Amino acid sequence: MKKYFAFSILILGAALLVFGCKKEFPVDEDGLLITKREECFITDLDLLGADLQTVRTGATIIDTAALTVDVTVFFGTDLKNIYPVFSLASDCKLEPKVVGRTDFSDMANPRKYSVVSGNRKIRKMYTVRITVKQ
Repeated sequence: MKKYFAFSILILGAALLVFGCKKEFPVDEDGLLITKREECFITDLDLLGADLQTVRTGATIIDTAALTVDVTVFFGTDLKNIYPVFSLASDCKLEPKVVGRTDFSDMANPRKYSVVSGNRKIRKMYTVRITVKQ
């Protein structure tokens, strides 16, 4: 009798494992949840220096119509060694990914980042412009 009971539990567990773990929420190639949200925009950007302290001198100015982000940094900031910290709308992701320090020293050619919506169908290209305070 114990054999049949153990076998029944084993069969029931296998059935729950196969049929109970249905993928209701899809994920993208980064393992992030794909949702129905269509909004995609940058809400804030902070720039950190080598000591992981902010190098911004004031508020970040984000123009969601022109798709620009303007930041002023302290005089003497090492623009080749900045760590950008983006804040995005819910469920969005940033491309290219920020994986470490970024070189912002070529001020004639500002860096560009795409913000991708939660449903992964809408993409907006933002231009990040940095100004050094005099």
